[in-house]
Amino acid sequence: MHLAGGYLVISLFWRLRGHRVDGPVAFAAAVGTLFPDLVDKPLAWGVGVLPAGRSLTHSLFTATAVSAIVLYAATRYDRHSAALAFVVGYGSHLLGDIVPKLPAGDFDSLTFLLWPLLPLPEYEGAGPVVANLAEIYTAPVAYLLASPARLAGVVVVLAVWAADGFPGAAEVGRYLVAEKHRT
Repeated sequence: MHLAGGYLVISLFWRLRGHRVDGPVAFAAAVGTLFPDLVDKPLAWGVGVLPAGRSLTHSLFTATAVSAIVLYAATRYDRHSAALAFVVGYGSHLLGDIVPKLPAGDFDSLTFLLWPLLPLPEYEGAGPVVANLAEIYTAPVAYLLASPARLAGVVVVLAVWAADGFPGAAEVGRYLVAEKHRT
């Protein structure tokens, strides 16, 4: 969901700026939307060096530092759009973790945002995430059709991606063809 929601935010933001999403921007947005989970979950669940799958890179302190470093590097290497897409994607990930808690007033579960100043909330661990991924992997069509909202979300994201010209798809295709010819 982070990837899909983040792409919608990036696409809208780029449209409002009068730009089109291109391959590097789409790639940077994808990395940004997934970055907190790509770091925290393996380091917590796989290696055990973090206390939870929502800790280090889910903290606003780390998000601010990483975003500043990415934006600084973008200035040095003239990659402003991609850096901005990463930062917006990263922010959309954090919002995606926050927004579902707000209607129920579940503010105690948002302490991860200020970790390590505040203690982390209690988590169920990797079990629910692994079960969800297993369900998607074993029966992706059934997973999509089980929820009309989920299916509608996928359709909307695919429609927006198509309207944007499928940015990033050509680059991935060229990479896959080049790799096929190397082996």
